[in-house]
Amino acid sequence: MKRLAVSLAALVTAGVAVTSCGSSSSGGGLSTGKPVSTVGAGVIAGCTPDVLRTVSPGTLTIGVDQPVYPPWFNDNKNPIGGDGYESAIDLAIADKLGYSDDQIKVKRVSFSQAIGPAARSFDFDLDEFSITKKREQAVDFSAPYYDVAEAIVALKGSKAAAVTTFAGLKTLKLGAQTGSTNQQTISDVIKPAQHAFFGGNALAVQALKNGQIDGLVVDLPTAFYITAAQVKNSIIVGQLPSTGTPEQFGALLAKGSPLTSCVSKAIDALKDDGTLAEIQDKWLAKEADAPVLR
Repeated sequence: MKRLAVSLAALVTAGVAVTSCGSSSSGGGLSTGKPVSTVGAGVIAGCTPDVLRTVSPGTLTIGVDQPVYPPWFNDNKNPIGGDGYESAIDLAIADKLGYSDDQIKVKRVSFSQAIGPAARSFDFDLDEFSITKKREQAVDFSAPYYDVAEAIVALKGSKAAAVTTFAGLKTLKLGAQTGSTNQQTISDVIKPAQHAFFGGNALAVQALKNGQIDGLVVDLPTAFYITAAQVKNSIIVGQLPSTGTPEQFGALLAKGSPLTSCVSKAIDALKDDGTLAEIQDKWLAKEADAPVLR
């Protein structure tokens, strides 16, 4: 993922001052400020505070970037308060592992520090980490909690901005970066009336600004970045239905962490009981105004 680039956009969106990498990891435990709801309901056997080998015994330490940004985390001062997509999932995982509010701490850690080779002072971290074979050589990943969707970005008031269905996309001129999966989606899945492909994402974004295309196809996290920081008066028209093998986000843990299996079991349980779908619908489709185009 273009996670570092997107993080910079967050500073524009949230109006947060830039801090150094050193200060990102210096903040110790912070109270989450909100109780974890229904602790004990559906807790996973063998994955409870009395048996889990966490960084701090009896406490779940969750890594969080500095700063965080919407729609993944909507409150930088209290990131694990359930306000935002990954914030809500953090709490839901804690709930499945049987941790109450006073047993949760936040550890501020930058993206590069979390993914790097140094020892980790947190139990797990959800910060849009894409699961890759290369990264798995240095860290553990949980079962995936998010399949990265593609989305359409358009200028407000444009023909594309009025589209509400997948079929409506076929009347547009859509653009994407050459060689990307987004190009393949346009050519093989959407099959619009017209298309244009560009040698880089910056050129594709400029084409949208210039009105050379009606809509730009990118992954959803990049769509949040574009609308927040790159293209004034742009909107996310909607997400595309899932096709093929998507990029996936997973919770990041230390290599060989004794918690990896339990965090994966918690995420799988949240999928099975519908909680993940509810969280995604609330924070990505509704709150972030990125509905799925059917």
